[in-house]
Amino acid sequence: MDTTLSPGKTASAIWSRVVKPEQADLSPEAARAILKLDFAAEDLRRADELSEKAQRGALAPEERAELEELIRVGHELAVLQSKARMSLKAVKSPQ
Repeated sequence: MDTTLSPGKTASAIWSRVVKPEQADLSPEAARAILKLDFAAEDLRRADELSEKAQRGALAPEERAELEELIRVGHELAVLQSKARMSLKAVKSPQ
């Protein structure tokens, strides 16, 4: 039985509620540290490899799950880095 979650119950949705990306409340130091976070070169290469296999329709189920996890982490990192950029922008132009 395949179980799927509604959009508001996924890890990404929960993470977004925890991070609250719309609130620009990170210190400049924290924001800069978050903006330095990135995937390791090995992970980027693996994501490229899996993406190419997916385009060819040649992914094994375990590879599909691995690619989905890489994509999920990428989305979550993007949310966190968006908050960091907003926080730095708010410091530069106080309301």
